[in-house]
Amino acid sequence: MTQGERMSPGRRTLLGAAVLGTAAAGLPAAAVSARPREGQGATSRHGSYRDLPVPYVIGHRGTAGYRPEHTLGSYQHALDLGAHVIEQDLVPTKDGHLVCRHENDISGTTDVAAHPEFASRKATKTIDGTAVTGWFTEDFTLAELKTLRAKERLPANRQRNTMYDGRWDVPTFEEVLRWAEREGRRLGRRIWLHSETKHPTYFRSIGLPLEDRVARLLRRYGRDRRDSPQFLESFEPSSIQRLAKLVDTPSVVLLSGTGTRPWDFVASGDPRTVDDLVKPEGLKWIASYAQGIGPTLDLIIPKDSAGRLTRPTTLVRDAHAHGLVLHPYTMRNENTFLPADFRRGTDPNAYGDAFGAFKTYYATGIDAVFSDNADTALLAAADFRASR
Repeated sequence: MTQGERMSPGRRTLLGAAVLGTAAAGLPAAAVSARPREGQGATSRHGSYRDLPVPYVIGHRGTAGYRPEHTLGSYQHALDLGAHVIEQDLVPTKDGHLVCRHENDISGTTDVAAHPEFASRKATKTIDGTAVTGWFTEDFTLAELKTLRAKERLPANRQRNTMYDGRWDVPTFEEVLRWAEREGRRLGRRIWLHSETKHPTYFRSIGLPLEDRVARLLRRYGRDRRDSPQFLESFEPSSIQRLAKLVDTPSVVLLSGTGTRPWDFVASGDPRTVDDLVKPEGLKWIASYAQGIGPTLDLIIPKDSAGRLTRPTTLVRDAHAHGLVLHPYTMRNENTFLPADFRRGTDPNAYGDAFGAFKTYYATGIDAVFSDNADTALLAAADFRASR
């Protein structure tokens, strides 16, 4: 999914030692919306996503706030910090393997530019209507991709993370599934994953469809059932519909900002926008094949022209009325990513009042949140549950 800090490494993971201020000025005290009824969604003797502690924390690309994203180091750190669910974004290689990268353009997340043997692979492509110049996973075999090393995507914002540049390679989805199995045995519990199909219409157009590949691996590792510790996600509803025909794994439709259209809608001529999908009729349609939505935080609480939070929308209440859980994205600790209400000082890369922001969003009744900083999100969630 979507995107220097002056604290010591120790303080970064212990930020919750002192809980900061609370809600944004002028925001009403939002009552927690009614939860979907018990029995809706997946249930079995193994439990289901309905058993996760609300609000639960989804480690966004692992712990992107502390480690280069989509690496085994980032995923492990998220697990060690206590994230309830850990996210992967999936794109294919030239020879059809699924690897974990936020985008198929790997220019900013690997050291590919430092490999002269791959200089000729640099290209300009149109991805979902946008021209992008870089190096792309679909132009590399897995063996070639494995010669690259991962690096921090936001070095200007997260300078400390650059110390891990080169430490890990690009993991395959199968390697992550094996890691989850191994860690599950070590910890004696199921490891929850949240896996996104990236640009599925584009990849289908070049002969590398994602859904069958994802489903095949989920079946191989027993994550294809309604009670599996696994979410699937996509910004393209048709990808979730295809997956729903292949596996019973719980799924989430991701929703971009107001006025935008999913790319598969653009490609097929469907005139609907996100504005239509967040209305009751749109949510009813999503609930016919998915178990949740992943809206931007701005669809939960819009911001004004100054970047300050306004009043919550009815989306949480409306989605719950149709039995859908909400996994909004993305919370980050740095000032530059926080609503203006919660920024502290003038350094855009310093931490702001993240606890206050979390409390405000949790109060809307969301079921979970994607966060780059799992430890902060978990402490804020514990505080919120204790206050209810």
